[in-house]
Amino acid sequence: MTATTSSTSGPLQGIRILDMATVVAAPFAATLCGDMGAEVTKLELPDGSDTLRHMLPVMGKHSLFWKVTNRGKRGITLDVRKPEGRAILLKMLPRYDVLVENFRTGTLDRWGLDLQTLHAHNPDLIVLRLTGFGQTGPYARRPGFARIFEAMSGFAHLTGESGRSPQHMNYPLGDAISGLFGAFSIATALAGRARSTSNAHRGCEIDLSATEALMRMLDPLPVEYQHQKIVRDRMGARAAYSALSNIFATKDGQWLTIVGTSGATYRRIFDAIGRADLLEGDRLASSSSRLQHSKEVDGIVADWCLSLPLAEIQNILTRYEVPHSKVNSIADLVADPHVQARNALIQLPDSDLGHVAAPCVVPRFSNHASVTPRSGPGVGEHNAEVFGEFGVGPEELTRLNSLGVV
Repeated sequence: MTATTSSTSGPLQGIRILDMATVVAAPFAATLCGDMGAEVTKLELPDGSDTLRHMLPVMGKHSLFWKVTNRGKRGITLDVRKPEGRAILLKMLPRYDVLVENFRTGTLDRWGLDLQTLHAHNPDLIVLRLTGFGQTGPYARRPGFARIFEAMSGFAHLTGESGRSPQHMNYPLGDAISGLFGAFSIATALAGRARSTSNAHRGCEIDLSATEALMRMLDPLPVEYQHQKIVRDRMGARAAYSALSNIFATKDGQWLTIVGTSGATYRRIFDAIGRADLLEGDRLASSSSRLQHSKEVDGIVADWCLSLPLAEIQNILTRYEVPHSKVNSIADLVADPHVQARNALIQLPDSDLGHVAAPCVVPRFSNHASVTPRSGPGVGEHNAEVFGEFGVGPEELTRLNSLGVV
């Protein structure tokens, strides 16, 4: 896994983001902007109590999750709930383009950091508020985590085996998706601000509901229900919208996913397994007829896969240009020759562990070479550097530290 290096910083170079959010979703949004060249400062409480700092897996006292999720950021501590901390934050705001927060709706208002106050100190400030349910509505002040968003949005209802309980995957996917929407929201707001011809207030508030972000990923479900009263349900690894599409076991105990969404691909699958006879007549000629007979067809392909080892299956499917992939573990992914050839996994420099492996910067721009970020910062690691930019010298920093402000 080879890291890429460059002297360029990316398309968001010059943008400054203050990330005062916690755990995963909103910090991930800021990190994605940092990957694109934005300068991101991570603000946390002086006691280092962010849940992500203690989330497994850990090595000694170091959370690996923290190190990769907050990569590329400078780290400062500041208790904005205290008057002196609040005053320092407001003094800093004019230097930043974006403020990212994910506290429960109304929390910053209680701390004297309502939107009107923020914009009074920086009229151009973009404020991303990423919460579970949004700034309005009866659930606005409820707490939430990824699995709550996944359940409420309908996502978890689709996950699992038919006739059995809904499932959550072993990763906070709801956080990752809402973080992606967060980064998209920031980039969109920055583009809009840049095009503004007004010299007046150019800032804005972004009200991002994590639940709505998950709902947005499930586009056809509302219209299916509206016009056909369809309530899409769990189907295991099969799909209710396309056939053939499933995961199959191989003779040597591996797992393989095969997809034949289009008619042409469907034909190539059955040419590959030596059953072109199944394609004769109209029985499997349309998408609807293929779905109608999907269990039968899946069974035929499953028997074929069980008769051969994975490597032989992959050779045959590749020769017939059938979309397929081994279901990779992370160990398989690290060893994959395509992943290695593209340097899709990189090594982040880390002062505690030497290096930590992480996914590369995504996407790649032809006019910007990717820069390998460093891992997430230690608690208050850049206090002297960042606060020094705002006139807070060593003696004042020591005093603020003694008061628990930084």
